Amino acid sequence: MKILVCISNVPDTTSKINFTGDNKEFDKNGVQYVINPWDEYALTRAIELKEAKGGSVTVLNVGEADAEPNIRKALAIGADDAIRVNAHPKDAFFVAQQITAIAKEGGYDMILMGKESIDYNGFQVHNMVGEMMGIPSVTPAFKLDMVDDSTARLEREIEGGKEVVEVKLPFVASAQQPMCEPRIPNMRGIMTARTKPLKVVEAAGGEAKSEYVNYSKPEKKSGVKLIDADNAGELIKLLRNEAKVL
Repeated sequence: MKILVCISNVPDTTSKINFTGDNKEFDKNGVQYVINPWDEYALTRAIELKEAKGGSVTVLNVGEADAEPNIRKALAIGADDAIRVNAHPKDAFFVAQQITAIAKEGGYDMILMGKESIDYNGFQVHNMVGEMMGIPSVTPAFKLDMVDDSTARLEREIEGGKEVVEVKLPFVASAQQPMCEPRIPNMRGIMTARTKPLKVVEAAGGEAKSEYVNYSKPEKKSGVKLIDADNAGELIKLLRNEAKVL
């Protein structure tokens, strides 16, 4: 079984976010990057399936050279090899095109990724890849098991409950908690990751369908007003006239 796991290189949630002077580009200075946390669920579950059923796990990233430390981390966690498409991830459609090109060439049985990236929260790429590949897309899933060598069973949340889906290979799925417990690289994994193959390929053409005109930060929160517990009238007045929630 060949599994392709797509990972994004995203800013750590503790990083201070800034933009360039004209607010048209993200300022990378001083920003710590990590593997997209949702993608870690997909990666760990893929490795668990490989350990149980055999096969291989390939990590794919659409990004520039600064993503390679986190690609190596994915290899240290347990992936067998990696591919980096040497291109800036312009938008979801462009990224989906690159994933599709690699997936078609590699003949993978399963394409896994996180439900979204924590920087743009687009929730688009997995369904685009499924459409471009002409294969089923199950998103987002919180459980993934193999029924037999050709069929997988996934569970996902729906309004008021959960849905159980059985799907034939190949398919695309996005992952969310509690699919598994993400792994931390151990020393042996870190050492072996240095020698695992990381192939760099150029983008397979295709243009982005959208562009970011500018960025802006949310307005700073105003000061907190404390109201005496016995003064409910003042609280109601502020909620009605200032907060405008009543």
